[in-house]
Amino acid sequence: MGKIAKRVDEHVGERVRQRRAELGLTQHDLAQALGISYQQVQKYETGANRVSSGRLYEIAHKLEVDIAHFFEGLEPTMPSRPMEHGGKNRSTIELVRNFAEIEDNELRAAVSGLIKSLAGKPRRRSKA
Repeated sequence: MGKIAKRVDEHVGERVRQRRAELGLTQHDLAQALGISYQQVQKYETGANRVSSGRLYEIAHKLEVDIAHFFEGLEPTMPSRPMEHGGKNRSTIELVRNFAEIEDNELRAAVSGLIKSLAGKPRRRSKA
């Protein structure tokens, strides 16, 4: 796990612990409300275990706060940059979908060979 991810996990866990304490709840109380063990709550609060997005949603609901509450005070360490539109991945997905529609095995092998040739990779002989 990366340093940033670990720091975020610890921050979120600390914010869970703070809010739980503000409400006067024990780890056991929160665990019972969530249907998990108090040890799991303890691991979340120390950052030893990562809280999934679904579980964080449940915790926010039980602690009567918005999910954003758990990220307040977290200092960004890197500037965010916009995500790419995924054009290359999109064309790859489209290629795979279309390739899967080819029912003729010989034609599929020929198309596969063509793609490998265009990509500059040696063609492997199929075992038929």
